[in-house]
Amino acid sequence: MQKVALVTGGSAGIGWATSTRLQRAGWQVVSASRSSKAPSGCEGLAIDVADDSSVREGVAHVLNSYGRLDAVVTCAGWGVAGAVEHTPLGDAKDQFEANFWGTVRVVQAALPAMRSQGAGHLVMLSSIAGCIGVPFQAFYSASKFAIEGFGEALAYEVRPFGVKVTIVEPGNVRTEFTERRRVLAAGAYPAQARAVAKMERDERDGVSPERVAGTLYKVLSARRPPRRVSVGKASERVGLLAKRLLPYAMFEPAARGSLGV
Repeated sequence: MQKVALVTGGSAGIGWATSTRLQRAGWQVVSASRSSKAPSGCEGLAIDVADDSSVREGVAHVLNSYGRLDAVVTCAGWGVAGAVEHTPLGDAKDQFEANFWGTVRVVQAALPAMRSQGAGHLVMLSSIAGCIGVPFQAFYSASKFAIEGFGEALAYEVRPFGVKVTIVEPGNVRTEFTERRRVLAAGAYPAQARAVAKMERDERDGVSPERVAGTLYKVLSARRPPRRVSVGKASERVGLLAKRLLPYAMFEPAARGSLGV
């Protein structure tokens, strides 16, 4: 039986590359985004992950069309850059609506079918910024830290029903995400311009979205998928290990240089 996957954020970047990779591997892929733009061979579906009814109706459409849902990959999201002090709460809430609550909505909509099947795989895009706080991206980092805790707790809950959970932590990736980031006025924080400029350079020099898609495909193909997996340059991923092992008095000075502050 052909496996069915729903990929959110499928119109660009990691979502587009993941939809393409799964479709080429023989999956039936529903590539969802607000625009419904999708790679060749995938069904494009209009879903706004920040809207309850849009998500419910979209997942219902997948189940009505294909009769099952084997995997959900949540790639939808965007970034806001600015000092915490100068970030309007509306912008901060918008960030969470897409990155965190958007993931929650899709997961809640998909779980009844996965429980009924006794199988399914929920793959959630976090970030290395969900493990290491990034200055002037505090709300983006917070939304990804939330994914980390949410996914870990969820895994305990759904394990008895045969549903798997994997949290994927990319580093810098070359996508449209960089140009689409909402950058706020620096205000009283002159370090913001330097930090954001370094962040954008690192992203443009990051790994390809196809590399992340390859990791996602391996996760979905694994008999015993990991709870967490990072993907990106070794120089970025080593930071995850360093944070776990080093005292903060040593870790933070080293991290400041890599973060541009």
